[in-house]
Amino acid sequence: MNLQGKTLFITGASRGIGLAIARRAARDGANVVIAAKTAETNPKLPGTIYSAALEVEAAGGHALALQCDIRNEASVQAAVEQAVARFGGIDILVNNASAISLTDTPSTPMKRFDLMFGVNVRGTYCCTQACLPELIKSAKAGRNPHVLNMSPPLSMREHWFKAHTAYTMAKYGMSMCTLGHAGEFRRHGIGVNSLWPRTAINTAALQMIPGVDIGKCRTPEILADAAYLILTSDAKQVTGNFYIDDALLAERGETDFARYSVTPGTKDLIPDFFVD
Repeated sequence: MNLQGKTLFITGASRGIGLAIARRAARDGANVVIAAKTAETNPKLPGTIYSAALEVEAAGGHALALQCDIRNEASVQAAVEQAVARFGGIDILVNNASAISLTDTPSTPMKRFDLMFGVNVRGTYCCTQACLPELIKSAKAGRNPHVLNMSPPLSMREHWFKAHTAYTMAKYGMSMCTLGHAGEFRRHGIGVNSLWPRTAINTAALQMIPGVDIGKCRTPEILADAAYLILTSDAKQVTGNFYIDDALLAERGETDFARYSVTPGTKDLIPDFFVD
């Protein structure tokens, strides 16, 4: 099973992990909807929906660049309608867009709190709701529909909350969508899963966090390869899981993880959050 001819709606795909997943799907000849906010070049944040679309096309796929604010229901609905008009439907939704602030309660303005909940929780829920009719059609047509949320396994350990309660709540909100929607959509034959990295990933967002040694991170390609395994699995059988990237790849026979390191051969990798 591959992704040839499938249509993926990927949020936050103008750069980083979302773009890596888009490029991996494009290698199969997939249709990829780049649904993200960045339409104009920003020197501090490389990549736009248009540059991402060019990379998807160069990798062998068909791209549709759509400026979309996933916090806005009308914006999401319009993007879904344009995707369906262009490609005839949606088979896969990847909820990748996310906002981060690793701050304690006194240091988290409510505006930042609202941004994280608006993007991470509301955005994931809104995009899933908007794509659901097309995913149901995809299931009826035997096209193996999936929803993949880029969010961590749920853990109620105080350790994961105390330093950045708002961010943890917002990311776990995405994971709760996985848990609930896997159960809710199972009768339709739609797979709903989460994927999360074991180590820090070299993205533009990470580079904005002071003191992070990029050389001790992995590249987004490890998540792209892990996502590909999930999205090409049988949606009726593979649902409700919280996958960790390298554990899933190892389970499927991958042994060479050095190639995913920013600095090849580095063993002293920075662990990501939320992995017990």
